Amino acid sequence: MPEHATDPATESFVAHRNLLFTVAYEMLASAADAEDVLQETWLRWAGADLEQVRDHRAYLVRITTRQALNRLRALKRRKEAYVGPWLPEPLLTAPDVAEDVELAESLSMALMLVLETLSPTERAVFVLREVFDVGYDEIAEAVGKSPAAVRQVAHRARRHVEARRPRRAVSSDETRAALESFRRALETGDPRGLLDVLAPDVVVIGDGGGLKNAALRPVTGADKAVRLFVGGLRKVPGTLTGEPTVVNGNPALLVRLDGELDGVMALRVDDGRVTGVYYVRNPEKLSRVESETPLTLR
Repeated sequence: MPEHATDPATESFVAHRNLLFTVAYEMLASAADAEDVLQETWLRWAGADLEQVRDHRAYLVRITTRQALNRLRALKRRKEAYVGPWLPEPLLTAPDVAEDVELAESLSMALMLVLETLSPTERAVFVLREVFDVGYDEIAEAVGKSPAAVRQVAHRARRHVEARRPRRAVSSDETRAALESFRRALETGDPRGLLDVLAPDVVVIGDGGGLKNAALRPVTGADKAVRLFVGGLRKVPGTLTGEPTVVNGNPALLVRLDGELDGVMALRVDDGRVTGVYYVRNPEKLSRVESETPLTLR
């Protein structure tokens, strides 16, 4: 993949690279796979006759979508063999991502898990239409369906997501306040503090990928979650700390044991209380949480 712009093909690719990565990541929830998709996109783009391409951005998004769709189908098989729950690969993001409410919501762990329940084509259509505002005709070319069929897929995917996404947008201030209360209680092992900030029906999902210990099924309910955090995580040898950060455009914690990164905790907050905790411990998914990944809708 090109490092410097030296010709028209390279210039266009570099100009749109962050957008193409964001499209691929929104579809795949894996930075490593998104990078592979960009490599494949570049190979096809470098061989294209640019004189026949009217809109470079649209053409690049189309190639990226097709490659991501192919990889998404292969990922589905890999996830079926995954040890324990699977969570998206977290990305450390710049402040401008958090300030873009639409982008931050689309990148949140909670919404990305909802997107996991869509078929590959539904996910591609939803992402392109709802997140990147791509026209139906362009989406049709990218996914190999008629515009009329794409409209039906978009309607079905939108209805599916709306039924499962948070009922109202939560401000970053509200999320940060809940995160801070959760952090203090977690670091001190305070059961009462955890019960105060956790919703009664909170769901905790841990992703160790078979490489680190994590619950093999989601843990539901505040009492069980407190036992997990106080009786499990807090008993791990070493000093546990939670460092506030911004992951996927949303407030999160870098969890460290004796200063060494143990994982990333992202929260879902509704009405001031934590309704979802997503704890990524799989070390293969933690390479993007200590340096920022540039993301954009444009």
